[in-house]
Amino acid sequence: MDIFGIPLQAFLGQLLLGLVNGAFYAMLSLGLAVIFGLLGVVNFAHGALYMLGAFFAWILLDQFGIGYWYALVLAPLAVGIVGVIIERLFLKRLYKLDPIYGLLLTFGLALIIEGIFREMYGTSGQAYSVPEALSGATNLGFMVLPNYRAWVVLASLAVCMGTWYLIERTRLGAYLRAGTENAALVQAFGINVPLMVMLTYGAGAALAGLAGVLAAPIILVNPTMGSNLIIVVFAVVVIGGMGSIMGSILTGLGLGIVEGLTRVFYPEASGIVVFVVMVIVLMFRPAGLFGKEA
Repeated sequence: MDIFGIPLQAFLGQLLLGLVNGAFYAMLSLGLAVIFGLLGVVNFAHGALYMLGAFFAWILLDQFGIGYWYALVLAPLAVGIVGVIIERLFLKRLYKLDPIYGLLLTFGLALIIEGIFREMYGTSGQAYSVPEALSGATNLGFMVLPNYRAWVVLASLAVCMGTWYLIERTRLGAYLRAGTENAALVQAFGINVPLMVMLTYGAGAALAGLAGVLAAPIILVNPTMGSNLIIVVFAVVVIGGMGSIMGSILTGLGLGIVEGLTRVFYPEASGIVVFVVMVIVLMFRPAGLFGKEA
C-alpha cells in the first residue's frame, strides 16, 4: 500500500522518527518555557545542559558501571545541581536588568561548557548502548517499531504532562506563578521566594538533562549535540508562545511530526520547515499559537 506514491512502511517510519524528534523538542522546549515563563530568563545554556545530561549518563556507565535506569535519576539530578549553581552564582544578579543580559550570560556559559567537553572528549562522539530491557523491536504488521524509540515517546509525554499538571493544577504551581508576579506579597505569607526561584531553574535544567539521557542511546554523545538542537527548540518555543507550557509541549510534538513528513515529501526542506512555520505564525500571531497577547 502506498501513500502519495510512497510505501506505507517508509511513510510510517518517517512519521515515527518525527514523533521521536518531537518528543525531544517537547521536553527541551518545556524546560525553556518553565524557566522563561516563571523567571523571565531566556536560557541559551539549555542546549549545553541537555548535552551534560547525556555525558553524565555516559560517564556513569563508562567509569562507574552505573546503567541506564539509575542514570535516568542521577544524571538529571546532577544537571539540576549545575543549574542551581548557575542560578545562585550568576542569574540572581540579573533579574532586575533587561532580559538580554540573561540571554548573553547563558549563551556565554553554553560556549564555555561546550568548549570544556570538546577539549576533554573531542567531537567524534561516544556510543551509549540501548538498555537490554528496551532492545529489539516489535512487529506491528505494517511496520517494525524499535522498542527504545517507543519508550522515548511515552516517557517524554509522561514527563511533559506531569510537569504541566504540577505547575498549572497544584498549590505548589500556584505559589511559583504568584512568586514571579509579586514576590514581596508571596514572601509576606512566609514563602521563601528566592528558594523557589532557585529550585525552579534547577528543575528546568534537570528536564534538559533528562532529555539528554533519553537521547544518549539514539545519537552519539558529543559536545555539539546541544548547540545543534537549541536553535530549533527556541523556534518551537516561539511558535508555541514564550512561557506557554502546554504550547511548548503540543508545538514540539507537532513540529517533530511535520519535520518527519517533510523528509518524506520534500527532503530538501526538512532542515528549514520549522523556521518557515515560525515565520508564518509570527506574521499572523506574534505572541505564538498559545501565547498571550501583550
